[in-house]
Amino acid sequence: MTISRPAAGPTPEPGRRQPPPGDQQASSQPDKRKDSTSNSFDPLGMATPIVQAQLSWLLHPQELGERVAMLSSDLWRLQWHSWQRMLGVADADPIPPNADDARFADPAWSDSPTWDLVKEWYLAFTRHSQDMLYDTPGLSDKERRRAAFWWRNWLNAVAPTNYLWTNPVALRKAVESRGDSLAKGFQNFLDDLRAGNVRMTDPEDFAVGQNLATTPGSVVFRNRLLEVIHYTPTRPQVHTEPVVIITPWINKFYVLDLTPKNSMIRFLLDQGLDVYITSWKNPDASMSEVSFDDYLTEGIDTAVQVARRLAKAEKVHATGYCIGGTALAMYMAWANRRYGAEAAPVADGTFLTTLVDFHKPGDIEVFIDNASVRYLCSQMEQNGYLDGKEMASAFRFLRPNSLIWHYVVRGWLYGETLPPFDVLYWNMDTTRMPKAMHSWYLTELYLHNKLIQPGALTVAGEALDLSTIHQPMYVVAAEDDHIAPWDQTFKLINHGIGEKRFILSSSGHIIGIINPPVTPPKRRYWVDTAHRSDRPEHWRQRAEERPGSWWEDWMAWLKPKAGALVDAPPTSTKEFPELAPAPGSYVLER
Repeated sequence: MTISRPAAGPTPEPGRRQPPPGDQQASSQPDKRKDSTSNSFDPLGMATPIVQAQLSWLLHPQELGERVAMLSSDLWRLQWHSWQRMLGVADADPIPPNADDARFADPAWSDSPTWDLVKEWYLAFTRHSQDMLYDTPGLSDKERRRAAFWWRNWLNAVAPTNYLWTNPVALRKAVESRGDSLAKGFQNFLDDLRAGNVRMTDPEDFAVGQNLATTPGSVVFRNRLLEVIHYTPTRPQVHTEPVVIITPWINKFYVLDLTPKNSMIRFLLDQGLDVYITSWKNPDASMSEVSFDDYLTEGIDTAVQVARRLAKAEKVHATGYCIGGTALAMYMAWANRRYGAEAAPVADGTFLTTLVDFHKPGDIEVFIDNASVRYLCSQMEQNGYLDGKEMASAFRFLRPNSLIWHYVVRGWLYGETLPPFDVLYWNMDTTRMPKAMHSWYLTELYLHNKLIQPGALTVAGEALDLSTIHQPMYVVAAEDDHIAPWDQTFKLINHGIGEKRFILSSSGHIIGIINPPVTPPKRRYWVDTAHRSDRPEHWRQRAEERPGSWWEDWMAWLKPKAGALVDAPPTSTKEFPELAPAPGSYVLER
């Protein structure tokens, strides 16, 4: 999981076009060539797709000639614009920046003819090269996207905004501050160098348990994989059946319990719900053989059983976020077989930005192919785990302008102090993934997409079939999610046979979920009942748009299902004593 900061905007994709359908006969060849060559010198496929694209254009001289003619026409327009500006004549930009490209927002990039020409020639080069990659003849759509992705990262890296002598704003600030901005920027650079990362916020501004994850509660269970936290009710009465939140183990749980005003946990408690959450251990090499079966049985099933026994309830209402939602869907299918449909311990499931169909898993697809997965597995074989910093870096490359270069420019060139931002601090607080579990997850789900194939996966002794999920489902996606695209998360609706309600929230993977009600409302969402035969575009056409937070709609759906109000139970009991106050010890592990 990762985030994109709204102020910086998503990574621009200059002139991006939808690629035409690939030549299926030809498209298999690049994949084979990449597998055979990339293991030795390009395991992540950074250069190979670009080389393949260049060769493909050389093998299609007619199409190449047509593109050169288009380029010549546009360059003539740009040359005319250059002459006009050099003569002091006002002229509209022939290639305006994309609306969400904040890099050239300062008036200096338009008012000054010199800087305007620097901007325009850069945009001309980036857009034409990107368009050619997306239109490469003879390559599969996936290889086009992969080539365009890595080329776009290089184009973003060489943008004139990223360097002192080609950034008029940085030069102006240096003059106005008499060099102070440069001195502060150099200090920021040294701090990042010591941290081994381009920091997005100052780690000294936050501390888990002090100004993050401060909701009162108790760790009531601990094993080698997780701590189960039971939160102290804030109402004298709560609904009988508890809520159990299955968090992703790719990051730490407190994204749902940031500062009090952004805490989903506090919101649920204030609604009179009895709340439990998983806090996963940060694994080391000694846990390399921990499997997905273990995460399901020792993790999810254990958390559910602890909540049932402590609350003295037959059923729980489960919520899963991101990979936690994927695991919850697998658990519900597993539990319906293991315990029987009527005796299954989950009454209903809420799924937040959850993928079960990995056919098109979003931008992360550029890192997922046979060669890349083999490379990652070999790295995990050596270390016993995948370091969370490696995964965090990969996610940042998905949106480099907003998640990397924005902070380089602001911190190193402008000398600005990093503002405190709780979500960004959480994003930098990474975790590791055990070798056995993560290798299996990448191979069986991302590569082979077996979860949607009935009976293709056997987990903890049970063959999984998502169509056995008869419980009601509340499914939430985010409109601008680049990690779990909303139309792909919608495919959960096409499985399971219970009632379903689908919500599409504005914003992205994190901000679309951490979306507390505020006045006046900052965001909006779309909502409607969904049916197993629905397609995303059909649902969108009939969905109702509402201002505000989807949290309120969720409560209207969930609370009537959660049982009668009873006196709030104790946070811990003799059977489940307090092992540590919330947020516990596992969340503090580095």
